Amino acid sequence: MLDLKLIQKQPEVLAKALEARHSALSIDDFKTMDAERRKYIAEIEELKRKRNAGSQEYGRLKREGKDSEDLRSELEQLGARIKELEGKTEEAKARVEEWLMGVPNIPDASVPLGKDETENVEIRRVGTVPSFDFEPLPHWELGTRLKGLDFERAARLSGSRFVVSLGWAARLDRALTNFFLDVHTLEDGYIEVIPPAIVNKETMTGTGQLPKFEEDLFKLREGLYLIPTAEVPLTNLHANEVLAEEDLPRCYTAATPCFRSEAGSAGKDTRGLIRMHQFTKVEMVRFAHPDDSFNQLEIMTKNACNLLERLELPYRQIVLCTGDMGFGSAKTYDLEVWLPAQKTYREISSCSNCIDFQARRANIRFKPKGGKTCFVHTLNGSGLPTGRTIAAIMENGQQKDGTIVLPKALVPYMGGMEAIEPDSRLI
Repeated sequence: MLDLKLIQKQPEVLAKALEARHSALSIDDFKTMDAERRKYIAEIEELKRKRNAGSQEYGRLKREGKDSEDLRSELEQLGARIKELEGKTEEAKARVEEWLMGVPNIPDASVPLGKDETENVEIRRVGTVPSFDFEPLPHWELGTRLKGLDFERAARLSGSRFVVSLGWAARLDRALTNFFLDVHTLEDGYIEVIPPAIVNKETMTGTGQLPKFEEDLFKLREGLYLIPTAEVPLTNLHANEVLAEEDLPRCYTAATPCFRSEAGSAGKDTRGLIRMHQFTKVEMVRFAHPDDSFNQLEIMTKNACNLLERLELPYRQIVLCTGDMGFGSAKTYDLEVWLPAQKTYREISSCSNCIDFQARRANIRFKPKGGKTCFVHTLNGSGLPTGRTIAAIMENGQQKDGTIVLPKALVPYMGGMEAIEPDSRLI
Protein backbone atom coordinates (compact mmCIF):
# COMPACT_ATOMS: atom_id res chain seq x y z
CA MET A 1 0.00 0.00 0.00
CA LEU A 2 1.22 3.48 -0.82
CA ASP A 3 1.50 6.43 1.54
CA LEU A 4 -1.89 8.20 1.48
CA LYS A 5 -0.31 11.55 2.33
CA LEU A 6 2.08 11.25 -0.63
CA ILE A 7 -0.80 10.65 -3.02
CA GLN A 8 -2.80 13.53 -1.55
CA LYS A 9 0.10 15.98 -1.71
CA GLN A 10 1.71 14.77 -4.96
CA PRO A 11 -0.96 13.01 -7.05
CA GLU A 12 1.13 13.61 -10.16
CA VAL A 13 3.75 11.15 -8.81
CA LEU A 14 1.21 8.33 -8.71
CA ALA A 15 -0.33 9.39 -12.03
CA LYS A 16 3.08 9.10 -13.68
CA ALA A 17 3.69 5.71 -12.03
CA LEU A 18 0.33 4.33 -13.17
CA GLU A 19 1.06 5.46 -16.71
CA ALA A 20 4.50 3.81 -16.59
CA ARG A 21 2.95 0.57 -15.37
CA HIS A 22 0.22 0.75 -18.05
CA SER A 23 -2.39 0.50 -15.30
CA ALA A 24 -6.07 1.06 -15.98
CA LEU A 25 -6.43 2.87 -12.64
CA SER A 26 -7.04 6.62 -12.75
CA ILE A 27 -5.78 9.16 -10.24
CA ASP A 28 -8.95 11.15 -10.93
CA ASP A 29 -11.00 8.38 -9.30
CA PHE A 30 -8.91 8.74 -6.17
CA LYS A 31 -9.27 12.52 -6.16
CA THR A 32 -13.06 12.22 -6.37
CA MET A 33 -13.28 9.66 -3.54
CA ASP A 34 -10.81 11.51 -1.33
CA ALA A 35 -12.58 14.84 -1.89
CA GLU A 36 -15.84 13.24 -0.80
CA ARG A 37 -14.21 11.87 2.34
CA ARG A 38 -12.66 15.25 3.15
CA LYS A 39 -16.00 17.00 2.59
CA TYR A 40 -17.73 14.76 5.13
CA ILE A 41 -14.93 15.26 7.66
CA ALA A 42 -15.09 19.06 7.29
CA GLU A 43 -18.88 19.05 7.70
CA ILE A 44 -18.63 16.86 10.81
CA GLU A 45 -16.07 19.20 12.35
CA GLU A 46 -18.30 22.22 11.68
CA LEU A 47 -21.37 20.48 13.15
CA LYS A 48 -19.40 19.41 16.22
CA ARG A 49 -18.30 23.01 16.71
CA LYS A 50 -21.94 24.11 16.60
CA ARG A 51 -22.97 21.31 18.95
CA ASN A 52 -20.29 22.26 21.48
CA ALA A 53 -21.36 25.89 21.41
CA GLY A 54 -25.02 24.87 21.64
CA SER A 55 -24.31 22.57 24.58
CA GLN A 56 -22.72 25.42 26.47
CA GLU A 57 -25.75 27.64 25.74
CA TYR A 58 -28.11 24.83 26.75
CA GLY A 59 -26.32 24.51 30.08
CA ARG A 60 -26.60 28.26 30.70
CA LEU A 61 -30.35 28.26 29.93
CA LYS A 62 -30.93 25.34 32.27
CA ARG A 63 -29.01 27.03 35.07
CA GLU A 64 -31.03 30.23 34.63
CA GLY A 65 -34.31 28.29 34.48
CA LYS A 66 -35.11 29.51 30.99
CA ASP A 67 -36.84 27.58 28.20
CA SER A 68 -34.31 25.27 26.50
CA GLU A 69 -36.56 22.79 24.64
CA ASP A 70 -36.01 24.28 21.18
CA LEU A 71 -32.26 24.25 21.69
CA ARG A 72 -32.38 20.65 23.02
CA SER A 73 -34.26 19.57 19.89
CA GLU A 74 -31.71 21.36 17.70
CA LEU A 75 -28.84 19.62 19.50
CA GLU A 76 -30.50 16.23 18.98
CA GLN A 77 -30.82 16.95 15.26
CA LEU A 78 -27.15 17.97 15.13
CA GLY A 79 -26.19 14.73 16.86
CA ALA A 80 -28.23 12.65 14.42
CA ARG A 81 -26.69 14.44 11.45
CA ILE A 82 -23.17 13.95 12.84
CA LYS A 83 -23.84 10.24 13.30
CA GLU A 84 -25.17 10.00 9.73
CA LEU A 85 -22.11 11.80 8.34
CA GLU A 86 -19.75 9.64 10.38
CA GLY A 87 -21.28 6.59 8.73
CA LYS A 88 -20.82 8.17 5.30
CA THR A 89 -17.25 9.10 6.21
CA GLU A 90 -16.45 5.48 7.08
CA GLU A 91 -17.98 4.33 3.79
CA ALA A 92 -15.95 6.91 1.86
CA LYS A 93 -12.81 5.91 3.78
CA ALA A 94 -13.44 2.24 2.96
CA ARG A 95 -13.77 3.10 -0.74
CA VAL A 96 -10.44 4.97 -0.65
CA GLU A 97 -8.72 2.07 1.16
CA GLU A 98 -10.19 -0.47 -1.27
CA TRP A 99 -8.87 1.60 -4.18
CA LEU A 100 -5.45 1.90 -2.54
CA MET A 101 -5.31 -1.89 -2.05
CA GLY A 102 -5.48 -2.27 -5.83
CA VAL A 103 -2.77 0.29 -6.62
CA PRO A 104 0.64 -1.16 -7.58
CA ASN A 105 3.90 0.06 -6.12
CA ILE A 106 5.65 3.07 -7.62
CA PRO A 107 8.65 1.97 -9.75
CA ASP A 108 12.05 3.19 -8.68
CA ALA A 109 13.62 5.85 -10.92
CA SER A 110 16.25 3.32 -12.06
CA VAL A 111 13.64 0.96 -13.56
CA PRO A 112 13.49 1.12 -17.37
CA LEU A 113 10.24 2.21 -18.98
CA GLY A 114 8.50 -0.44 -21.03
CA LYS A 115 5.13 -1.98 -21.81
CA ASP A 116 5.84 -5.70 -21.27
CA GLU A 117 8.51 -8.43 -21.04
CA THR A 118 9.80 -7.63 -24.53
CA GLU A 119 11.22 -4.38 -23.13
CA ASN A 120 13.08 -5.81 -20.14
CA VAL A 121 16.78 -4.96 -20.16
CA GLU A 122 19.49 -7.61 -20.10
CA ILE A 123 22.36 -6.74 -17.76
CA ARG A 124 24.74 -9.65 -18.22
CA ARG A 125 25.17 -13.30 -19.21
CA VAL A 126 27.09 -15.79 -17.13
CA GLY A 127 28.37 -19.24 -18.09
CA THR A 128 28.75 -21.01 -21.41
CA VAL A 129 25.72 -22.32 -23.23
CA PRO A 130 26.42 -26.02 -23.93
CA SER A 131 26.73 -27.31 -27.47
CA PHE A 132 25.61 -30.85 -28.34
CA ASP A 133 26.43 -33.19 -31.19
CA PHE A 134 22.89 -34.54 -30.87
CA GLU A 135 19.42 -33.00 -30.54
CA PRO A 136 18.94 -32.21 -26.84
CA LEU A 137 15.76 -33.55 -25.28
CA PRO A 138 13.37 -31.57 -23.06
CA HIS A 139 13.56 -32.39 -19.36
CA TRP A 140 10.13 -34.00 -19.22
CA GLU A 141 11.18 -36.57 -21.82
CA LEU A 142 14.52 -37.17 -20.11
CA GLY A 143 12.82 -37.57 -16.75
CA THR A 144 10.27 -40.00 -18.15
CA ARG A 145 12.91 -42.12 -19.93
CA LEU A 146 14.97 -42.31 -16.76
CA LYS A 147 11.79 -43.12 -14.79
CA GLY A 148 12.32 -40.32 -12.26
CA LEU A 149 9.47 -38.03 -13.31
CA ASP A 150 5.99 -39.51 -13.64
CA PHE A 151 3.44 -37.05 -14.96
CA GLU A 152 0.84 -39.68 -15.91
CA ARG A 153 0.46 -41.10 -12.43
CA ALA A 154 0.43 -37.58 -10.98
CA ALA A 155 -2.43 -36.69 -13.35
CA ARG A 156 -4.39 -39.70 -12.12
CA LEU A 157 -3.76 -38.68 -8.52
CA SER A 158 -4.36 -34.95 -8.78
CA GLY A 159 -4.85 -33.69 -12.34
CA SER A 160 -2.65 -31.75 -14.72
CA ARG A 161 0.42 -29.74 -13.67
CA PHE A 162 1.51 -32.13 -10.94
CA VAL A 163 4.39 -34.60 -10.91
CA VAL A 164 5.42 -37.67 -8.95
CA SER A 165 9.21 -37.67 -8.38
CA LEU A 166 10.78 -41.10 -7.89
CA GLY A 167 14.20 -42.37 -6.88
CA TRP A 168 16.96 -40.14 -8.20
CA ALA A 169 14.52 -37.29 -8.96
CA ALA A 170 13.16 -37.26 -5.41
CA ARG A 171 16.70 -37.36 -4.03
CA LEU A 172 17.80 -34.57 -6.38
CA ASP A 173 14.94 -32.38 -5.18
CA ARG A 174 15.98 -33.02 -1.57
CA ALA A 175 19.65 -32.48 -2.39
CA LEU A 176 18.95 -29.12 -3.99
CA THR A 177 16.85 -27.99 -1.03
CA ASN A 178 19.64 -28.90 1.40
CA PHE A 179 22.31 -27.32 -0.80
CA PHE A 180 20.38 -24.05 -1.12
CA LEU A 181 19.65 -23.87 2.61
CA ASP A 182 23.22 -24.69 3.57
CA VAL A 183 24.62 -21.93 1.36
CA HIS A 184 22.08 -19.38 2.57
CA THR A 185 22.44 -20.16 6.27
CA LEU A 186 26.13 -21.06 6.54
CA GLU A 187 27.53 -18.54 4.06
CA ASP A 188 24.95 -15.80 3.36
CA GLY A 189 23.76 -15.08 6.90
CA TYR A 190 20.10 -16.06 6.61
CA ILE A 191 18.12 -17.52 9.52
CA GLU A 192 16.33 -20.72 8.53
CA VAL A 193 12.59 -20.86 9.23
CA ILE A 194 9.95 -23.55 8.86
CA PRO A 195 6.74 -21.50 8.56
CA PRO A 196 3.14 -22.68 8.17
CA ALA A 197 2.07 -23.53 4.63
CA ILE A 198 -1.48 -22.39 5.46
CA VAL A 199 -2.07 -18.72 6.27
CA ASN A 200 -5.01 -16.45 6.94
CA LYS A 201 -6.50 -13.63 4.91
CA GLU A 202 -4.64 -10.92 6.82
CA THR A 203 -1.30 -12.56 6.06
CA MET A 204 -2.09 -12.81 2.34
CA THR A 205 -3.19 -9.16 2.37
CA GLY A 206 0.03 -8.07 4.06
CA THR A 207 2.21 -9.16 1.14
CA GLY A 208 -0.23 -8.10 -1.58
CA GLN A 209 -1.71 -11.41 -2.78
CA LEU A 210 -5.11 -10.24 -1.54
CA PRO A 211 -7.43 -8.81 -2.57
CA LYS A 212 -6.15 -8.40 -6.13
CA PHE A 213 -4.84 -11.91 -6.91
CA GLU A 214 -7.26 -14.22 -5.13
CA GLU A 215 -7.97 -16.25 -8.27
CA ASP A 216 -4.30 -17.32 -8.37
CA LEU A 217 -4.50 -18.83 -4.87
CA PHE A 218 -5.67 -22.18 -3.55
CA LYS A 219 -8.34 -21.31 -1.01
CA LEU A 220 -9.25 -23.72 1.79
CA ARG A 221 -12.12 -23.13 4.19
CA GLU A 222 -13.18 -19.54 4.70
CA GLY A 223 -10.27 -17.23 5.46
CA LEU A 224 -7.43 -19.75 4.96
CA TYR A 225 -5.14 -20.23 1.97
CA LEU A 226 -2.24 -22.42 0.85
CA ILE A 227 0.87 -20.27 0.44
CA PRO A 228 2.04 -19.48 -3.13
CA THR A 229 5.56 -18.81 -1.80
CA ALA A 230 7.32 -18.65 1.56
CA GLU A 231 7.57 -14.88 1.00
CA VAL A 232 4.07 -14.65 2.46
CA PRO A 233 4.66 -16.10 5.95
CA LEU A 234 8.29 -14.91 6.16
CA THR A 235 7.44 -11.27 5.43
CA ASN A 236 4.53 -11.38 7.88
CA LEU A 237 6.69 -12.78 10.70
CA HIS A 238 7.02 -9.19 11.95
CA ALA A 239 3.53 -7.92 11.10
CA ASN A 240 2.36 -5.29 13.61
CA GLU A 241 5.81 -5.22 15.23
CA VAL A 242 8.43 -2.52 15.76
CA LEU A 243 11.99 -3.70 15.15
CA ALA A 244 15.07 -2.03 16.56
CA GLU A 245 17.30 -0.24 14.07
CA GLU A 246 20.20 -2.51 14.99
CA ASP A 247 18.07 -5.52 13.95
CA LEU A 248 18.33 -4.42 10.31
CA PRO A 249 18.97 -5.98 7.94
CA ARG A 250 17.19 -9.11 9.15
CA CYS A 251 17.34 -12.08 6.77
CA TYR A 252 15.23 -15.23 6.64
CA THR A 253 15.15 -18.27 4.37
CA ALA A 254 12.72 -21.16 4.15
CA ALA A 255 12.10 -24.23 2.02
CA THR A 256 8.37 -24.79 1.61
CA PRO A 257 5.88 -26.34 -0.73
CA CYS A 258 4.27 -23.65 -2.88
CA PHE A 259 0.77 -23.82 -4.33
CA ARG A 260 -0.48 -21.79 -7.30
CA SER A 261 -3.68 -22.19 -9.27
CA GLU A 262 -2.08 -20.56 -12.35
CA ALA A 263 -5.52 -19.20 -13.23
CA GLY A 264 -4.17 -16.82 -15.86
CA SER A 265 -1.81 -19.24 -17.58
CA ALA A 266 -4.13 -21.48 -19.57
CA GLY A 267 -2.18 -23.22 -22.33
CA LYS A 268 1.24 -22.03 -21.09
CA ASP A 269 3.99 -24.49 -20.14
CA THR A 270 1.58 -27.39 -19.86
CA ARG A 271 4.44 -29.92 -20.03
CA GLY A 272 7.27 -30.38 -17.61
CA LEU A 273 8.31 -28.68 -14.41
CA ILE A 274 8.18 -25.02 -15.40
CA ARG A 275 4.65 -24.10 -14.31
CA MET A 276 3.29 -26.47 -11.65
CA HIS A 277 0.40 -26.23 -9.20
CA GLN A 278 2.67 -27.56 -6.43
CA PHE A 279 6.45 -27.20 -6.19
CA THR A 280 9.24 -26.73 -3.66
CA LYS A 281 11.04 -23.43 -3.43
CA VAL A 282 13.69 -21.97 -1.17
CA GLU A 283 12.84 -18.33 -0.53
CA MET A 284 14.92 -15.41 0.73
CA VAL A 285 13.35 -12.47 2.60
CA ARG A 286 15.09 -9.40 3.97
CA PHE A 287 13.92 -6.56 6.22
CA ALA A 288 16.08 -3.53 5.50
CA HIS A 289 16.65 0.06 6.55
CA PRO A 290 15.14 2.41 3.91
CA ASP A 291 18.58 3.92 3.25
CA ASP A 292 20.07 0.47 2.54
CA SER A 293 17.34 -1.50 0.76
CA PHE A 294 18.63 -1.15 -2.80
CA ASN A 295 22.05 -2.28 -1.64
CA GLN A 296 20.32 -5.25 0.00
CA LEU A 297 18.62 -6.01 -3.33
CA GLU A 298 22.03 -6.31 -4.98
CA ILE A 299 23.24 -8.62 -2.18
CA MET A 300 20.15 -10.83 -2.41
CA THR A 301 20.45 -11.10 -6.18
CA LYS A 302 24.11 -12.11 -5.84
CA ASN A 303 23.03 -14.81 -3.38
CA ALA A 304 20.77 -16.32 -6.07
CA CYS A 305 23.42 -15.88 -8.78
CA ASN A 306 25.95 -17.70 -6.61
CA LEU A 307 23.72 -20.79 -6.53
CA LEU A 308 23.41 -20.91 -10.31
CA GLU A 309 27.13 -20.46 -10.79
CA ARG A 310 27.99 -23.22 -8.32
CA LEU A 311 25.55 -25.47 -10.15
CA GLU A 312 27.41 -24.62 -13.39
CA LEU A 313 24.21 -23.43 -15.06
CA PRO A 314 24.39 -20.71 -17.74
CA TYR A 315 22.04 -17.82 -17.00
CA ARG A 316 21.38 -14.19 -17.69
CA GLN A 317 20.33 -11.33 -15.41
CA ILE A 318 17.70 -8.84 -16.50
CA VAL A 319 16.00 -5.87 -14.90
CA LEU A 320 12.27 -5.82 -15.42
CA CYS A 321 10.70 -2.80 -17.09
CA THR A 322 7.81 -0.85 -15.55
CA GLY A 323 5.20 -2.79 -17.51
CA ASP A 324 6.42 -6.24 -16.43
CA MET A 325 7.16 -5.76 -12.73
CA GLY A 326 5.17 -7.51 -10.03
CA PHE A 327 2.38 -5.69 -8.21
CA GLY A 328 4.31 -4.95 -5.02
CA SER A 329 7.76 -4.38 -6.44
CA ALA A 330 9.64 -1.10 -6.84
CA LYS A 331 12.49 -2.84 -8.68
CA THR A 332 13.00 -6.44 -9.77
CA TYR A 333 15.88 -8.46 -11.17
CA ASP A 334 15.04 -11.72 -12.90
CA LEU A 335 17.57 -14.50 -13.37
CA GLU A 336 16.86 -16.67 -16.40
CA VAL A 337 18.52 -20.06 -16.82
CA TRP A 338 19.35 -21.57 -20.23
CA LEU A 339 17.18 -24.51 -21.30
CA PRO A 340 18.81 -26.19 -24.35
CA ALA A 341 15.71 -28.05 -25.57
CA GLN A 342 13.74 -24.79 -25.74
CA LYS A 343 16.79 -22.88 -26.98
CA THR A 344 15.95 -19.99 -24.70
CA TYR A 345 16.43 -18.55 -21.22
CA ARG A 346 13.60 -19.10 -18.71
CA GLU A 347 13.01 -17.38 -15.38
CA ILE A 348 14.35 -19.28 -12.38
CA SER A 349 14.66 -16.49 -9.80
CA SER A 350 13.03 -13.14 -9.22
CA CYS A 351 14.52 -10.74 -6.64
CA SER A 352 12.50 -7.68 -5.69
CA ASN A 353 12.70 -4.63 -3.46
CA CYS A 354 9.17 -3.75 -2.35
CA ILE A 355 10.44 -0.73 -0.32
CA ASP A 356 7.68 0.14 2.24
CA PHE A 357 4.76 -1.16 0.14
CA GLN A 358 4.29 -4.45 2.04
CA ALA A 359 5.41 -2.97 5.35
CA ARG A 360 2.53 -0.46 5.24
CA ARG A 361 0.02 -3.23 4.57
CA ALA A 362 1.42 -5.48 7.32
CA ASN A 363 2.39 -2.60 9.66
CA ILE A 364 6.06 -3.54 10.02
CA ARG A 365 8.10 -0.67 11.46
CA PHE A 366 11.44 0.04 13.11
CA LYS A 367 12.63 2.57 15.64
CA PRO A 368 15.63 4.66 14.52
CA LYS A 369 17.85 5.90 17.31
CA GLY A 370 16.63 9.35 18.28
CA GLY A 371 13.86 9.37 15.68
CA LYS A 372 10.24 8.45 15.08
CA THR A 373 9.18 4.95 14.15
CA CYS A 374 8.95 4.41 10.40
CA PHE A 375 8.27 1.56 8.00
CA VAL A 376 10.97 -0.95 7.10
CA HIS A 377 11.68 -1.96 3.52
CA THR A 378 10.99 -5.58 2.58
CA LEU A 379 12.73 -7.64 -0.10
CA ASN A 380 12.12 -11.14 -1.40
CA GLY A 381 13.81 -13.48 -3.84
CA SER A 382 13.80 -17.06 -5.08
CA GLY A 383 16.83 -18.96 -3.96
CA LEU A 384 15.84 -21.24 -5.79
CA PRO A 385 12.82 -23.32 -6.90
CA THR A 386 13.86 -26.98 -7.06
CA GLY A 387 11.65 -27.97 -10.01
CA ARG A 388 12.96 -25.43 -12.49
CA THR A 389 16.50 -26.06 -11.25
CA ILE A 390 16.10 -29.79 -11.86
CA ALA A 391 14.82 -29.05 -15.37
CA ALA A 392 17.91 -26.92 -16.06
CA ILE A 393 20.33 -29.49 -14.59
CA MET A 394 18.80 -32.28 -16.68
CA GLU A 395 18.75 -30.37 -19.97
CA ASN A 396 22.22 -28.85 -19.62
CA GLY A 397 23.83 -32.01 -18.25
CA GLN A 398 22.31 -34.55 -20.65
CA GLN A 399 24.68 -36.88 -22.53
CA LYS A 400 24.36 -38.68 -25.84
CA ASP A 401 23.95 -42.05 -24.05
CA GLY A 402 20.90 -40.75 -22.17
CA THR A 403 22.59 -40.19 -18.82
CA ILE A 404 22.76 -36.83 -17.04
CA VAL A 405 25.96 -35.47 -15.50
CA LEU A 406 25.34 -33.74 -12.17
CA PRO A 407 27.01 -30.48 -11.07
CA LYS A 408 30.03 -31.14 -8.85
CA ALA A 409 28.51 -29.11 -6.01
CA LEU A 410 25.67 -31.60 -5.71
CA VAL A 411 27.73 -34.80 -5.67
CA PRO A 412 28.16 -34.78 -1.84
CA TYR A 413 24.42 -34.17 -1.43
CA MET A 414 23.67 -37.09 -3.78
CA GLY A 415 25.70 -39.60 -1.81
CA GLY A 416 28.62 -39.48 -4.26
CA MET A 417 26.44 -39.95 -7.35
CA GLU A 418 28.03 -38.09 -10.27
CA ALA A 419 25.53 -38.94 -13.00
CA ILE A 420 21.92 -40.02 -13.32
CA GLU A 421 21.54 -43.39 -14.98
CA PRO A 422 18.57 -45.68 -15.56
CA ASP A 423 17.45 -47.44 -12.37
CA SER A 424 15.82 -50.84 -12.83
CA ARG A 425 14.03 -50.50 -9.50
CA LEU A 426 11.92 -47.62 -10.74
CA ILE A 427 8.54 -48.30 -12.31
